[in-house]
Amino acid sequence: MTYARPAQDARPGPHAISVVAHRGASEDAPEHTLAAYRKAIEDGADALECDVRLTADGHLVCVHDRRVNRTSNGRGAVSALELADLATLDFGSWKAGAHDREAPDLQYDDPERTSVLTLERLLELVADAERRVELAIETKHPTRWAGQVEERLVELLGRFGHTQPALGDGQAPPVRVMSFSARSLHRVRAAAPHIPGVFLMQFLTPRHRDGRLPPGVGIAGPGIRILRSHPEYVAKAHAAGHRVHVWTVNEPDDVELCRDLGVDAIITNRPKQVRAQLGLG
Repeated sequence: MTYARPAQDARPGPHAISVVAHRGASEDAPEHTLAAYRKAIEDGADALECDVRLTADGHLVCVHDRRVNRTSNGRGAVSALELADLATLDFGSWKAGAHDREAPDLQYDDPERTSVLTLERLLELVADAERRVELAIETKHPTRWAGQVEERLVELLGRFGHTQPALGDGQAPPVRVMSFSARSLHRVRAAAPHIPGVFLMQFLTPRHRDGRLPPGVGIAGPGIRILRSHPEYVAKAHAAGHRVHVWTVNEPDDVELCRDLGVDAIITNRPKQVRAQLGLG
């Protein structure tokens, strides 16, 4: 059986590498906070990356870990907590403690730096930006909510008009969904076929070594370790008609490797520095 890919998944012609802010400008501000994403936009990031999890009462929030222990002053699984529970937690002061050992208990009054961020609020931020800012949303699996995550995600993206076909301006859709789970990407594709999918890879399995991706997926998402060990993968993925978005690229040598290999997007905690290294500003 063959699968035709929609036009927006076709690899574009020569262009500058897109710089994607990983969890926002997360080297400078607490990850997944509104402050981190505002900083990323100010720094010129072409796109923002976020992870989403579903709360017990059905809200999509931007949290990477299954539990809130690492990035907040609370404890427990996101899926077992309601949004109101998460709203009482401090998601930002840990970042200050990591860099200022003299003031580990420093608290910020700015809620944009400490409050849990919903995907809806992040979509509003992107919509209000004075320039085009893309959004790369990663669904986290496994989760007790399984397909409800994708169902809620597509519903929310639809409210912002992101499930409609591109307007024919030659640009890719402003939102894409990423996952290590091919099943998750299939769910999104089935419900919203115009949203591009990114198949994330931590290891390069024999099945995908020649550049192939799961059916209907047009963007490969290898970790930087894959490119260090298998630099030929980028050319193979491109030859198969796919784009290549690489995570998480912070070191200058890795940025140079990505540029030399011709990747399409670099996902980084340091969007300002990477853009400067690439001569993008």
